[in-house]
Amino acid sequence: MMENSNEKTKDGSLDLYIALSRASQWVNAHADRDIRKYGLNRTEFGVLELLYHKGAQPIQQIGGKVLMSSGNITYVVDKLEQKKLVQRKASTMDRRLIFAEITKEGTQFIEDVFPKHAEIIEQAVSGLSSEEKVVAAKLLKKLGKSAQGSFK
Repeated sequence: MMENSNEKTKDGSLDLYIALSRASQWVNAHADRDIRKYGLNRTEFGVLELLYHKGAQPIQQIGGKVLMSSGNITYVVDKLEQKKLVQRKASTMDRRLIFAEITKEGTQFIEDVFPKHAEIIEQAVSGLSSEEKVVAAKLLKKLGKSAQGSFK
């Protein structure tokens, strides 16, 4: 029985899965520790960063862009709104559509924090050379798209 099990893993799929999971866990640990210093969690930071870089977004569509359920996004936007980093705005075209928009305080926050946060990420992935990072990113994008496409 073990032989069949080993034959199935000879292509390295399980080794890749374990390595990918551990690498992600440790890189995220660096990022999460940094983000917590500012009183945010990873999702709050991700939403704020999205709004900063992409502009106002319909709340219903934010979840798909930061990989969260829409119910949780409402809660995250509430938390960011309480911190005065985000505000809600009704669409001028369709009053049923509510947008989340970064505030001046949110913009200032990202502009102050993001460069330092990017340095933390750079340190966390410094185990790879610049060339290896480019190759790894291409391979992981390819892997992600393939896994997404085969998910039914």
